[in-house]
Amino acid sequence: MLAFFRRALSSWVVLGILGLVMIAFVVTGVNGPTGFEGGGQADGATLAKVGGTRIGSADAMRIIQNQVEALKEQDPSLTVTAFVAQGGVERTVDQMIAAAAVAEFARDQGLEASKRLIDGQIAGMPAFAGPTGKFDQATFEALLARQRIPEKLLRRDLGNELLSRMVLAPVGAASDMPASVAAAYAGLLLETRSGQIGTVPAAAFRGGATPTDRELIAFHRDNILRYTVPERRVLRYATIGQEQVAARATPTEAEIAAAYKAGGDKYASREVRTLSQVVLPSESAAKAFAVRVSGGMSFDAASWQLGYKDQDRRIGEQTRAQLAGLISPAAASAAFSATKGATVGPIKSDFGWHVIHIDAIRSEPGKTLAEARPELIAELTKQKTQDTLSGIVAAVEDAIADGQNFDDIVKANGLAVAQTPPLLPNATAPDQPAYAAPADVAPLLRDAFATGPDEDPVVTTIAENQRYALLTVPQIVPAAPRPLKDISQQVAADLIAKRAQDRARAAAQAIATKVGKGMPLAQALAQAGVPLPAPQPARARRYDIGRQGAQVPPALVTLFSMAKGTARAEAAPDGSGWLVVKLDTIDKGDLATVPGLAVQVRRELSPAAGQEYSQAFAKAAEDLVGASRDDKAVGRFKAQLSGAAAGQ
Repeated sequence: MLAFFRRALSSWVVLGILGLVMIAFVVTGVNGPTGFEGGGQADGATLAKVGGTRIGSADAMRIIQNQVEALKEQDPSLTVTAFVAQGGVERTVDQMIAAAAVAEFARDQGLEASKRLIDGQIAGMPAFAGPTGKFDQATFEALLARQRIPEKLLRRDLGNELLSRMVLAPVGAASDMPASVAAAYAGLLLETRSGQIGTVPAAAFRGGATPTDRELIAFHRDNILRYTVPERRVLRYATIGQEQVAARATPTEAEIAAAYKAGGDKYASREVRTLSQVVLPSESAAKAFAVRVSGGMSFDAASWQLGYKDQDRRIGEQTRAQLAGLISPAAASAAFSATKGATVGPIKSDFGWHVIHIDAIRSEPGKTLAEARPELIAELTKQKTQDTLSGIVAAVEDAIADGQNFDDIVKANGLAVAQTPPLLPNATAPDQPAYAAPADVAPLLRDAFATGPDEDPVVTTIAENQRYALLTVPQIVPAAPRPLKDISQQVAADLIAKRAQDRARAAAQAIATKVGKGMPLAQALAQAGVPLPAPQPARARRYDIGRQGAQVPPALVTLFSMAKGTARAEAAPDGSGWLVVKLDTIDKGDLATVPGLAVQVRRELSPAAGQEYSQAFAKAAEDLVGASRDDKAVGRFKAQLSGAAAGQ
């Protein structure tokens, strides 16, 4: 509802992740991001110092690598260059400084992350689990070796993470916002603002001389990025799907018969009993209960006396095997030897002493081989399909590991090859606007933009356990501007539209200036020199804007960032021109009209307060231990990253 809420909740100091970026790199198994290979090695420069800790470019490189790869999950088109341009390097270094400062402060206070504690963290990481699901030393060492991360470095980062938790957990927990502060923010939410909005459409300012060739050349040059087609890649791929294995997935008669035999009890006739029970802590209590039932009291009534509700005593339908697994073989033997309505027990188990009542008995007929045949064929076909498909995929991956090329693998496995035109990450082909990518292509794009013509083919998953593809990228078309001669009409139209927008902006700013000096908005619009629409009234409450979010027109949001009596020119959100927003009145709300709002705001602000406290604490730790960032070194590091990415 408030910008403060959003800012605080997006704070980078979040308990449980501070200092763990290196660990995330190791555990997620990132092999190397696009734009880092070949010249993307850090030079070992010192980017910052925190007390006695040095933050080097090598560590920053690894962390940025992880961050870029993680962000590419949401935006596959993200590049290292874009990450750098958006301030990602500075944010990363600042995060590293904060993490190191908090850990340094913790050590100064005598806190320590013991080897045993760090060992426990490592043992609990799923990435280091072996075939049994538990920590495996060989897996641990192999993963670190593959990622080229020394164990000492991992332990250092884990230790810093644990120290950060020790220090920041109690700080973030102190997040209860005072009621008086929450009430003040709640009051702001009920504030209502009224004003007027004037429209200055660019269409009203079109016209003028036709652009000359020289003007078109200059506009094309000055806006070259607008006319630059991003990097595109050609995908050459061969699908590995169920259509390739259908002929080999049909079960034989022998396999059907063997599966029927192996099914055992699944297809045999069986008896199913509906049962109830009570479980008591001692044999004497269980015997006393059984005596009451044998003396004429119903099982339900006797269990009610002990406080058992229906859901507590009902076991439901069970076969002999199911009951044996649920309680014990002895309980199953007794319950399936008794008649309907009988009560058996007490019977001891690990849970206590059981007294079981037989509520109902029914028999289920078995299935003959002929009756079970359709079910068996479906199950066997599915299993054989998956097994055969997995076998082909494994054979293809082995062939890649042995150094075979794409064409050899395709030929050996009888796969059909398809190829796309040069594609953008969104699967469109700028050179072929009518091209519609097949459904198989979209899942391949992420891997396609992470490999290149000189690299081995890769196996990419299209649909888990159903469809895969052998993929190679035979061609990369670099980003390049379209020649002016090919798009002269588009450039001319863009230049004419730009001129109209500039005139509209100048007119809107002149109108806003007049209104700010006291002229009514309607009069200022009428003096613009071209016919403009009459101003429209605008009224909004801050609380409603917060609830509606992105659905609120930006001009209404602007009302809440202005002083009373002022006007402001801003671009229309649809690009059609400009708006002039005038704020006339500000009406304060009454909390009494919205009961419970202050409590709600306090609840929303409290977590944000914890984030703010943690961030402030980290900043104080930096000041206390002594932290400094070498902006020149960071600048060189940024240039190195951008240069390495551009050279790919």
